[in-house]
Amino acid sequence: MKTNRTRSLVFTLLMCLYIAAVAYLCFANFDKLPDVPRNFLGIPMDKIVHFCMFFPFPVLAYLAYDKLTDTPLKALAALVSICAVGCIFAGVTEIIQGSLPYRSQDIRDFGADCLAIGIASVLTFIIDVSKMLRAK
Repeated sequence: MKTNRTRSLVFTLLMCLYIAAVAYLCFANFDKLPDVPRNFLGIPMDKIVHFCMFFPFPVLAYLAYDKLTDTPLKALAALVSICAVGCIFAGVTEIIQGSLPYRSQDIRDFGADCLAIGIASVLTFIIDVSKMLRAK
């Protein structure tokens, strides 16, 4: 029992550190950084960065609260909730970026964030349900 509690606490702490890191990356002023290529395989580099930033959100949130998902239906409900909260978080970061004089608000960034959250949520759900089925 103590091991599960410690594990949950560790992943909750990791989730908090992750949110702080994303906030820093979204709100810091990076004007003095060297230029990077604008595209990679035809995809704008900033969209790839947004995708990579938000991909871990559902995985970390699930790991922090996975003891709440002991059936496939509960796992689905949890991941839909996590996905919704992640998309709200992504939207709030874009709104705040729009209010900063050195950042810009872009609906396509929000789209990349939500795409990452959605894909990671589906993958997390599939892994969780397959783990449940193997345990039976």
